Amino acid sequence: MRIDALHTYLQRVGDRPRVLVKITTDSGVEGWSEVYNHGPDLAYPPLLDYLFEQIRGMDARRPSHVNQFLLQSSRFPQGALGLAAIAAIDLALWDIAAKALGVPVYQLLGGAVRDRVRVYAGLYTAPDLAELRDTTSELHQRFGFTAFKLSPYRSDLHRTRFGRVARELGSYFGEVRDAHPADWEFAFDAHACLWQPRQAVELGAALAPNEPLFLEEPLRPEHIPAWSRIRGELAVPLATGESLYSPHEFLSLLSAGGTDIAQPDICVVGGLTQMLKIAAIADAHYVPVAPHNPLGPLATAANVHFAAATINFGILEYKPDAVPWCPDPYLPADGYLDLRPERPGWGIEIDEAALRTDDWVSWKRRVPVRPDGSTAWM
Repeated sequence: MRIDALHTYLQRVGDRPRVLVKITTDSGVEGWSEVYNHGPDLAYPPLLDYLFEQIRGMDARRPSHVNQFLLQSSRFPQGALGLAAIAAIDLALWDIAAKALGVPVYQLLGGAVRDRVRVYAGLYTAPDLAELRDTTSELHQRFGFTAFKLSPYRSDLHRTRFGRVARELGSYFGEVRDAHPADWEFAFDAHACLWQPRQAVELGAALAPNEPLFLEEPLRPEHIPAWSRIRGELAVPLATGESLYSPHEFLSLLSAGGTDIAQPDICVVGGLTQMLKIAAIADAHYVPVAPHNPLGPLATAANVHFAAATINFGILEYKPDAVPWCPDPYLPADGYLDLRPERPGWGIEIDEAALRTDDWVSWKRRVPVRPDGSTAWM
């Protein structure tokens, strides 16, 4: 069963662009994946075409072999775009390998260690309480969500005194707690906007009295010793990993005691092949894995199979954006995604007729400007 063709499709998930990938074998078996939009998004189709020419004719049932080959085909370590493209190929090949045997992907990983996968709803903002209650109530009624992720910023981070930012967060989280059932969980994603460890600790102190599920990326990811420092000073669970690319980077983070929860992105780190290595490293450090997953139904499907077979999986990020090209996405019930043991591969269908017209949206990351005219992280 040889790799015969690779096609890309320009689509969207919500308001973000998304490149979808289909790999077809000479026997007609197809595998699907989606690319994480690090940007520039339109660089991915030619990059994937370039990588495909290197693997054309290889056995599609050997995703780990192809993954290692593509990593070694570059003289220098792959970065954001290269690993995202390799991840897309890797995930499509895992889909093919499982379909060739007529089994779910998780059966190729040693079988399921759980029957369903817990998810939290990524909201990514800090809406006023009435709006938040409407949103969480609707998501609970529709999908059974009891865990949510918010932004910790109620004011413009780069134009507000930081002590006020932290104080507003503490008051806000207290109100959120009082307005929801006591057993619901709330995490906060600081989006790696801060580069002063002291400020990360202040955010954690503001959250601590109301026991967040975790505080995510309260610091830029580059300097590992700073993560070790803030974990020692924080009184809340510290989560990070979406900005790290390789098992080696996660090994450095975990060896330094730099996080309580690891958050690799299966579409960032090079696919399922590398994700499994990262999970094993985290497990050896007694650290759970809560994958970063603000993407669409193909990425979610891949994460479901990873979570199903991973002992130290904790909880999965989930963004409930419907798309026309996937008629049967994994949808939460009672706050969990059920496995689909009767379906081979990822367990979802792709409507190719819906892909005939490009459904592309242009999106650019905003770079904030401080009052003095300098730029900041967003």
